[in-house]
Amino acid sequence: MSAAWARVTAWVRGTARARGTAGITVGDWVIAVCVAAALLVTGLSGQPAGTGPAVAGYALLATGGLALAVRRRFPVAVLAVTGACAAGYQAAGFDVPAVAYLFAVYAAVRAGRRAVTVGVSVLVLAAMPLAALASGLHDTGEAFAQARGALELAWLVAAGAAGEALRQAERRAEEAERTREETARRRADEERLHIARELHDSLTHQISIIKVQAEVAVHVARKRGERVPEALLAIQEAGREASRELRATLEALRDDDTAPPRGLDHVPDLVERARTIGLDATLTIEGRRQDVPAAVSRTVYRIVQESLTNVARHAAAGSASVRIDCGPDAVDVRVEDDGQARPGAAPVPGVGLLGMRERVTALGGRLRAEPRGEGGFAVQAVLPLIPADRAS
Repeated sequence: MSAAWARVTAWVRGTARARGTAGITVGDWVIAVCVAAALLVTGLSGQPAGTGPAVAGYALLATGGLALAVRRRFPVAVLAVTGACAAGYQAAGFDVPAVAYLFAVYAAVRAGRRAVTVGVSVLVLAAMPLAALASGLHDTGEAFAQARGALELAWLVAAGAAGEALRQAERRAEEAERTREETARRRADEERLHIARELHDSLTHQISIIKVQAEVAVHVARKRGERVPEALLAIQEAGREASRELRATLEALRDDDTAPPRGLDHVPDLVERARTIGLDATLTIEGRRQDVPAAVSRTVYRIVQESLTNVARHAAAGSASVRIDCGPDAVDVRVEDDGQARPGAAPVPGVGLLGMRERVTALGGRLRAEPRGEGGFAVQAVLPLIPADRAS
């Protein structure tokens, strides 16, 4: 039972996404053509072929059916067209049920246009007896009886009720999905803050002691005019670097929606910071960065940040280049350096590289991190602007 319900929920969610798209699917055309064919066959079987009004009636039958192809995109317009066509072919003498109008009522109610649907339906119900009377084939009593046979109120209510039921099912599915996402995000935030507190309580104090003791030892040795051991200088520098890394890690873990977002606009700051430590860093950004979603923009920032950090710490490079191409469908990020890496030497997947890969994969993108043929290292990420599970 749970598996069946999961399939139903997935189908409803898929139809909700499809309803939001502007394209006309093959299924829309199939339904429209089938309804138009059914109306024409019914009209041909009950109306002798002729000219004048008969030809106009056939045209209205076909138009009412084919208009259903765009019912999801223009539900109100299709409602009006199919209603007018139903009244038109009744006036032309075709006693054919207004099937196309029932489909239009279902589509309009499903799109949330209940008030408009009720108003148009009242007009159509009032026009149908007049159209049957105008055909000249019935007197007044027969015209009203014929109108009730052509468009029964029960069918009209049923079509509207079906559209409203599916609309409510779609809303519930979307709300359930949104609730699950919010719950998962809240749990992730709580876990991230818990890790930040643990790191702060367990590591910050100890690293600070190491850093301070090393700096005091270096200061005392220099004050006495003694030679400072290289090991002590290394401990001092490592303590400073560890403090900076830990502080940056804690800031990243505590980063939430209330903090100023870091994205494409902050990448130049990263490159400028890399220049201050002696790295000849260049930056090129092409395309419209305004079209890049916030999640992709943040991931681009993190990729450039981690890549430049790795260049400064491990590559022994003299220069690095950052290129970001903002295309219509994806953002291409490439960071290259001229360091010591050589082809054939696979990189050791450290925490930074794994973090980059996880961020890129979460957005449905691709990441390559490998030595370049001419020497040095390259990190390239391709981030789609439309997530794969929403593309249609």
